[in-house]
Amino acid sequence: MASSSRHAHLSRPSRSLIALADALARSGSRIEDDYWERQLGALLDRALSGKPGRTVESALDHLMDAQSQAYEVLVEQAENRSESLRLTHQGQAWEVLLFSAPILAWTRYKLPEGGLNPDHVRELEALLADSVAAPGARLALLPELIRFERLPQSFHETRAWTQSLALRALGGGPGAPIRSDAEQPDNLLADVLFLVGIIAVPEGEALFRWQDAQAERPAELREESAARWRANCARLLDPVFTGCQVEYLQPEAYYTSTRLADQRIRPLSLKAAVTWLQTAGHIPAKDLRAAIVACGEQGVEEYRVGFCTRENNDVIYGCVWPALSREEALPEPSTDDQINAWEEIAALLREEGIQDIRRLPGLQALEFCDDCGTPYFPNMLGEMQHPELPEEIDPEPMHFH
Repeated sequence: MASSSRHAHLSRPSRSLIALADALARSGSRIEDDYWERQLGALLDRALSGKPGRTVESALDHLMDAQSQAYEVLVEQAENRSESLRLTHQGQAWEVLLFSAPILAWTRYKLPEGGLNPDHVRELEALLADSVAAPGARLALLPELIRFERLPQSFHETRAWTQSLALRALGGGPGAPIRSDAEQPDNLLADVLFLVGIIAVPEGEALFRWQDAQAERPAELREESAARWRANCARLLDPVFTGCQVEYLQPEAYYTSTRLADQRIRPLSLKAAVTWLQTAGHIPAKDLRAAIVACGEQGVEEYRVGFCTRENNDVIYGCVWPALSREEALPEPSTDDQINAWEEIAALLREEGIQDIRRLPGLQALEFCDDCGTPYFPNMLGEMQHPELPEEIDPEPMHFH
């Protein structure tokens, strides 16, 4: 279908978003930027505050297909308008930011659910107030750790979380409408859990401690804050993650932190898989082989890594490496300084002791098992297979809790 035909099937608000994002992308001055940002922001506010729909997502789908620079503009503006708000409460103007603090965990056993009790929540709120938020900021935390599957799945949902938690921070309103219907993945060896909350400050004041106007080196303040956060989270939460390697990332704006967590969990997932195959399967790394293939519909959406033994080409386990940027979605880097996902994955596998690594040509479809939904992974011959562990390996990671 031609681009103009697809454009005709978009709603009027989606077409307006596309036009304003394109105008902002073409702007040549700060004054013109400000004008288009105000127009685009007002339209996004209406779209995100109204009935749930796909107004923003439809516009982004169109811009992505057109490979337009306006895509990046609209993503940035939609993120800003859904994770941050200006509102008035009891005559006071406030600025609020939805944030998350990712917790990366991996294990050779089975990941715990990561439950928090009321004492954990109170101590974490105190820690946020003491080491992260600016003095006088108001805070509200969700009372549980949230996995990726239960995070907002649209900008509209993110905006709803921001509004609900802002009311709770300022006036004791209800918490965010957490998704309860998401299926939790089984037998994960590495995952991210998110501590999610809101910071609210009077309009124009600093959100974070490292924004101290008297500080000569705000970067040092930021690192000191991160160090205190890591140390105190370890003291509070390491018992919740017994048997795991854990990394506590600093609280940051919602979309920034979730992107960072996406990037940081990928190598940990590979490491956890190889470690588990060696410990649970008693397969030395030198006896493991790995095949890597790019998968997607129109372009590279993810890389799939299939693990085989030296004895045969049957896939016994697999890992998914999502492509998180346009550069990573390119089949080949166009310049030497661009991200090369192939080499990054292969280097990590070699670090874990796997030397027989095969890169497979072409783009494979995103195939899944019709019965259980498991992704298919490549074997050393380039065949996509359902992973099947040898009978002597217990597929259930051992509980350590």
